[in-house]
Amino acid sequence: MVFSSSMSVVQYYLLNRFPVPYASYFVLVATLAAFTGQHVVRKIIALLGRASIIIFILALTIFVSAISLGGVGIANMVEKMANQEYMGFENLCHES
Repeated sequence: MVFSSSMSVVQYYLLNRFPVPYASYFVLVATLAAFTGQHVVRKIIALLGRASIIIFILALTIFVSAISLGGVGIANMVEKMANQEYMGFENLCHES
């Protein structure tokens, strides 16, 4: 996964489609968030004395992500249906 994503970054950079300042900002934010998250989780583990809290944090993160993704997908579908936009489905009863 690291190799394929790295090659994609190189490809976009060579095609001049890679916004370096934008990417640098996200690298900085992601790094700070990772260190902050690691510090907070260590404090929680020290407070509770159980390392299993990591599993619960991961499960909660995956659950919230799945619900959010489903909500966004449904909202996009409802909007396209209201605007009568094409959603990629063909009529099976219609002969071409």
